[in-house]
Parts: sequence; structure tokens; C-alpha cells
Amino acid sequence: MSVAQSTANPGLSPAALDAAWETVIGLEVHVQLRTTTKMFCRCENRFGAEPNELVCPVCLGYPGTLPVTNQHAVDLAIRLALALGCEVRPRSVFARKNYFYPDLPKGYQISQYDEPLAEGGSVPLPSGGNVRLHRIHLEEDAGKLLHEVPGGGPLPGRSLVDFNRCGVPLVEIVTEPEIRSPEDAQAYLQTLHQVLLYTGASDGNMEEGSLRCDANLSLRPAGSDTLGTKTEVKNLNSFRHVAKALEYERERQLHILAAGARVEQETRSFEPASGATRSLRSKEEAHDYRYFPEPDLSALVLTEGRIERQAEVLPELPWAKSARFRDSYGLRAEEAALLSGSVALATYYERAVAAHPAGARSIANWVMTEILRELKERKIHPRFRRFPRFRQGSDSTGSPGGHRRPGRLRRVVDHGRQGRAERSLGLGRDARPDRRPSRATPGARRRSTRGLGRRRDRGQRQGRRRVPRRPQAGPRLPGRAGHEGVPR
Repeated sequence: MSVAQSTANPGLSPAALDAAWETVIGLEVHVQLRTTTKMFCRCENRFGAEPNELVCPVCLGYPGTLPVTNQHAVDLAIRLALALGCEVRPRSVFARKNYFYPDLPKGYQISQYDEPLAEGGSVPLPSGGNVRLHRIHLEEDAGKLLHEVPGGGPLPGRSLVDFNRCGVPLVEIVTEPEIRSPEDAQAYLQTLHQVLLYTGASDGNMEEGSLRCDANLSLRPAGSDTLGTKTEVKNLNSFRHVAKALEYERERQLHILAAGARVEQETRSFEPASGATRSLRSKEEAHDYRYFPEPDLSALVLTEGRIERQAEVLPELPWAKSARFRDSYGLRAEEAALLSGSVALATYYERAVAAHPAGARSIANWVMTEILRELKERKIHPRFRRFPRFRQGSDSTGSPGGHRRPGRLRRVVDHGRQGRAERSLGLGRDARPDRRPSRATPGARRRSTRGLGRRRDRGQRQGRRRVPRRPQAGPRLPGRAGHEGVPR
């Protein structure tokens, strides 16, 4: 008897009901690769263009056009597969995935089926354990349906389609169905996101659709090896949305099974406003995509030298960097995970420690409080690969001030060690946020506050005669508040 047909005791308490069923989650993650052009044509791969501006006869599927594989996209996919511990196959095959949808102008998608680019691999979780990967394959993206007017506004009874995304290079990363909780699913995605940024394979911008997740969830009796009927929640573009959608779907299926009903296999969408999922379409049987090898593309054959070149450029991965931070700098696990979470933040921290090796822990505390606070205030997300330029008094798109350069953190740390922690902290903040940040170094600012700066003798000042400044002729312009105007 299948899980969907089994009957649960409706008298069980919520805790007992929860313990009676085991959650099984599998994730399919679509990642747009960071290339200049699309997968099989020379159209620009760029977000934010006007609708249907970045298209050509190839990505629109005009008769007589032929695709040409983007070799840089292949290299990025190889690098990502190696970073995740996958076995890269020396030969893989592109295949046509046939289905009809308004955002797919060719009527098929060029993907990979029974001979993917890579297989195996795993992603470690911060809580311990690994999520095993089933496969990684290359494909092209589809277009985008718009159900409202660009810029906002209703579009009753109609939908628009933007083909700019057609042909953008993708990798699909498929896990084994062995994730056991929504929290682990979220942690897996966050770790995978770090790998994308470390390797440079993608910008990982979920708001722009560079990373999208389809989550599959089913329940089975505790201790059983038979998978239950799954539901799929499509196109989740936020870590929190993935966790919330899976939590809701788990509770929904628990209530169905507790009532002795049958879980329907279907595709669902997540509505962030309500925190609920709703049915999109039934998926009673697997869709017949009628895969067959792409006749216009030869097999993708990779030499050992090409794979080795990508292995040579692999960076230190986030979990390895986190372990090194713990061992080398004596940081706690959560501190090391935070500092290694972004390439730029980890690089900044290591440059600061290199300038002051004895202050590794103090610098870590300062970076995790002051630097991250200022990045948040300036609305700079720490996912960037390079730290912005350090300019004093920059705008919201700028960077922390000059006294926050890694090498100069040593002075702040030294002052804190001398028992002036509060005053040292003030060197990293402006006492009055409405004032323009000072360009003075921490040492100069400290001398001025203690009266140690150079001062002119009062007698010398009295001997000088102040000459009033004569205003210049010219039209008067608006001045500060309370002033009628100032001369040009």
C-alpha cells in the first residue's frame, strides 16, 4: 500500500503525528551562468534591458538558424561541478526537451538528458552532514511571462512575453531526495550560493532570477524506504521563501494524510503575502518530453587538459576557508562562517589580520559589527566579490570611509587594547551622523579630542587685525536655510 493510500490515526497529537511521518525533500536549482553572451548565439546576456531587445533569429528559433555552443559557459559549468566534488564526464550530449509554452518560441529547449555534464558530488551543511547531488547539466533558459504592464498596472485577461531571457546559459543542479527539513534545505541553498560567488560561475542574484529553485516534498511513514507522492513548488527566488513554502507544504500534506485522504501529485506556486502554496496544474504522470539528441550540435567532448585547467583556478571554498579561520585565528564556528560567507568580506578580514597578526579576534569583532553595520546602512550587500573602493563620505553606493581600510584597523584595535574601547569605537563612527565624515586619520582625531593638536598662542591671534571680506558683485543665489542668498 502506498503512502498516499495509508491512513493515519486522526486522534494522534500534533507531536506524535509529526514523528509518525518522515519528510523527504529534493531540490532542483537553476543557475544562470555569468557570461557576456547567450548559450547558443551572440546576443548579450544582460538583465534590465527593454523587453525583447536582446533577441536574434537563433534564440527566437527561426527556421534555418543553427546554434553554436558558448565555450565560456561550458568552462564555468566545469568549474562549478569540480567545486561541488562532481565527476565531470568527458563526453556529454545536448538533447531537445520538447514542450509547448508561450515563453518557449522554438517549441523545445536545448538541455541534457541521459548524458549530463557531471554526476555525483555533495554540499556540506553547517550543522553537519552533506547533501548529495544527483547531477549537473547544461541547458538554455526560457523567456518570461508578464502578467502585468511593465512598470506596474493590471493586464486583465492577457499576458505579455519577454524573450530577452531565451537562450541565457543555465546549469541545473539536482540533489538526491534526502534533505529532511526545510531548515536544511535553506542551509543547502545558502552554501550553494556561496560556492557560486566564490567560483565566479554566477552572480547568484535571486532578485534578478539568476538563481531559482524548484522544491519537491513528500512524506512517508517513519522508517519506510518507499517515497510518497510528491508535490513540486516552482520558481522560488528567496531562501526564506523556500523554507516557508516547504514548511507550509509539509503541514498541508500532514493534515491530508491524518484525515486518511490521498496527496495529489501536482505543481504548486508559493504566495509570499499569505505564506501559502496554491495549485497550478495537476502532474498525475510524468510529462513526456520526448527527449532526443540535438541534431544541430555535436557531442560535448572535454579533454583532460581542459578539465585540469578549471581545477587549477578553483579558489579556496567557503567551508575550507571557514575551517582555516577557526584553526588559524581561534574564531568560533559562527564567527568563521560569517566572515567566510562572502569573498570580499573574507579578503578584507585577512588583509586586516595580515597588517596586525596579533589582533585577529579583535579585528573579527570590529568587522562583524562596524563594517557590516555600515554596509547595511549604505545598502551594500556583502555578496559582492570585491570590496568597493574606500572613499571618505561616499554616497549610498560607495564604501566605508578611509579609516576603515584593512591596514588602518590596527590603530583602532590598539586603542581598544589600551583600555579606551569606547573611544576607539568612536573612531569608526561619526558622533553626529548629519555631519560630513572627517578625513582625519584616527590618530589625528584622537589628538584633537585630547587637546594635543597644535594651537596658536592667544597673543599672536590678538596681534592680527581681522579684515572683513568684501562681497563680490553678481546675482544672489539661494543659500542655506535662514539666508536670503549668497553672492556668486
